[in-house]
Amino acid sequence: MQFILRLLTWWNGQTLGTQLFTWRKGVKVGEDDQGNQFYRTRDGKKRWVIYNGEMEASRVSPDWHGWLHYTWDEPPSEKPLRHRVWEKPHQENLTGTPLAYAPPGSIRRRHPEEPRDYEAWTPE
Repeated sequence: MQFILRLLTWWNGQTLGTQLFTWRKGVKVGEDDQGNQFYRTRDGKKRWVIYNGEMEASRVSPDWHGWLHYTWDEPPSEKPLRHRVWEKPHQENLTGTPLAYAPPGSIRRRHPEEPRDYEAWTPE
C-alpha cells in the first residue's frame, strides 16, 4: 500500500518519480535546520527541495528560497548569507493553525464567558 501511495501522491512525501530523478540526476547541495534537503542537477539547470515531513512551501527559509529561485547562484551551505541582529528567525506560515494571529476582539480569541465587543443588529 505504501508503494502505491508513493507512486501516486505527492502530498505524502516525494513521489517515486521524484525519488528516481533525484537518484539519477540529483546532487545534494545542502540541508536546512528543519531537515529539508536541497538538490540540483549536475548541469545546474534545475533545483528542488525534498521536504522533511509536511510539504509546505513556507517551511523553506528565505536563504534557501532565494537559491531555489535563482536569486543567487551559491547555496547557503556554501556561502551563508549575512543576517542582521534585528532580523527575526524564519517561521513558517501559521494561517489556519491554532498559532495563527488573531487580533483583539476576534471570535477566535474570545472565550464564551467574555463580553462581546459589538452587539448584533436585530430588526424590531
